[in-house]
Amino acid sequence: MKRYIILFFLTLSLQLRAQTTDSAYIRDHYSKIEKYITMRDGVRLFTSIYVPKDRTKKYPILLNRTPYTVAPYGSNEYKKSLGPSMLFAREGYIFVYQDVRGKWMSEGTYEDIRPHVGSKKNKKDIDESTDTYDTIDWLIKNIKENNGKAGIYGISYPGFYSTASLPDAHPALKAASPQAPVTNWFIGDDFHHNGALFLADAFSFYSTFGVPRPKPITPDKGPKSFSYYTRDNYKFFMDLGPVKNVSKKYFGDSIKFWNDVTTHGTYDEFWKARLITPHLKNIKPATLIVGGLFDAEDCYGAFATYEAIEKQNAKNKNTLVMGPWFHGGWSRSTGESFGDIKFDQATSTWYQENVEFPFFQHYLKDKPAPDLPEALVFETGSNKWKKYTAWPPAEAKQEKLYFQPDSKLAFNKPDKDNSYDEYVSDPSRPVPYADGVHLQRTREYMIDDQRFASKRPDVMVYQTEPLTADLTIAGPVIADLMVSTTGTDADYVVKLIDVYPDDYPNNTPNPRNIQMGGYQMLVRGEVMRGKFRNGYEKPEPFNPGKITQVKYSMPDVSHTFKAGHRIMVQVQNSWFPLVDRNPQKFVDIYNADEKDFQKATHRIYHEVSNASCIILPVVK
Repeated sequence: MKRYIILFFLTLSLQLRAQTTDSAYIRDHYSKIEKYITMRDGVRLFTSIYVPKDRTKKYPILLNRTPYTVAPYGSNEYKKSLGPSMLFAREGYIFVYQDVRGKWMSEGTYEDIRPHVGSKKNKKDIDESTDTYDTIDWLIKNIKENNGKAGIYGISYPGFYSTASLPDAHPALKAASPQAPVTNWFIGDDFHHNGALFLADAFSFYSTFGVPRPKPITPDKGPKSFSYYTRDNYKFFMDLGPVKNVSKKYFGDSIKFWNDVTTHGTYDEFWKARLITPHLKNIKPATLIVGGLFDAEDCYGAFATYEAIEKQNAKNKNTLVMGPWFHGGWSRSTGESFGDIKFDQATSTWYQENVEFPFFQHYLKDKPAPDLPEALVFETGSNKWKKYTAWPPAEAKQEKLYFQPDSKLAFNKPDKDNSYDEYVSDPSRPVPYADGVHLQRTREYMIDDQRFASKRPDVMVYQTEPLTADLTIAGPVIADLMVSTTGTDADYVVKLIDVYPDDYPNNTPNPRNIQMGGYQMLVRGEVMRGKFRNGYEKPEPFNPGKITQVKYSMPDVSHTFKAGHRIMVQVQNSWFPLVDRNPQKFVDIYNADEKDFQKATHRIYHEVSNASCIILPVVK
């Protein structure tokens, strides 16, 4: 423990020293300019511009558009780091940060994931594409030190703005890197997964981010974080009751997007209009799509954006990079480990030096092209970077891993009739998404030990015998359940897990005394709101007692189950408060009353004619 404390403070000291050094370098080598840039409709966007003091050279522009503020404000107040990493600042770029329309010091009205206008008829037809175009156009014409080339990057919401820059891009935009880009808020990113509301995230985010801004303001005058009366988010959201109580108890009618979410409970035109992927056609800038395999917010978005560009563009240079990272972990950590799992290398540092920096250097400074494959994906378990000519890999073949009686899991189809597991799911005692007590949703839940859940009677557990050889999977995982319920709606949460051998050695150091023997590492988990099993536009009730298929795709994985490990699948009907409670009754959940919530008896079938399975993309 003493050694761990010494290492912790040594690491913290080195980080603080590096930040101080970086901050001094920026002040010594860059001048800061603050400008309002006028868009085609007359709205002005607040923009911070950092220009190298060495005016003997020309530099490319690197743009970051954000709803999270370009702070610090003031021409004498400087950021402590510039660009995706300090590699860029030391190389020399013109760094541009912009408050998007309607946020912080920019003028105009903010709109969440503003819809793209496909056919623009006049200067009033604006979207994030036109705002990016107009910004780059002004920079090229007014910042005389530029070399005529621009790039854009961003993580999460700024990742969306990077994606939105691509349709009808400015000719000077040569390279774009949407990273963990917000892409589809009903099916896979942030606030809904397969139609199920991610309650804790949506509440936490919009309790502050959604507060209306009557006029341009700086962060010191902005909304304060929501004050919880307990440090236990499970208790807080259980005390809340039905989702409609969010407005009744806390938000009132002031949070516009929360009102939109709870009004548009199906995949209607409101959500479809906010989908950027259909517009990713005729893309000219080179694209580097980056994401984290354990990103709790926007793992879906990285894969969906890459896929859309691939399918709709024949000539665009498009590369996918997925590492073993949490949300933004490639920028905010060294990437040597996440949670209790170690990767044996500084994955983030390697990515910054060998992928991200060379990518922009090539397209914006004509440096040699980096040796990037179509897809560069880290394989957990084996802890190796893998290069693929396509994603999903062409060599991955779907194999069905069947549920069996007696909590077993095997590649052979079950051979019994009338075989199922039966259990009761009670909305008044939902299964927690993570062990322990937490206020904010943990980022580590994406990879955490699942032993806490496997002990509950309302979580069905299936596992293989110890593997006799390594088994590698790469690509989407498909849950294919045959179920029945006494209710008329239900959520289904499926978790794919790597079970470590009982004699697996503990990590060193091990300050929290985590026992790695028998560890149940979550490889992928995902929820399906059952009423959307046949489509997100028209929900359908379950027929009580009738055997029904619930089949859905989970975000892609890249993992090797090592010999001696077991593969486990857990199935449950709640994941709280990550996901709001399903009443298990076919109602509009956003307007459900407490009386609508009911216990339900569920069955998961593993018989000859109704065989539940999980479909794995196995790479031989």
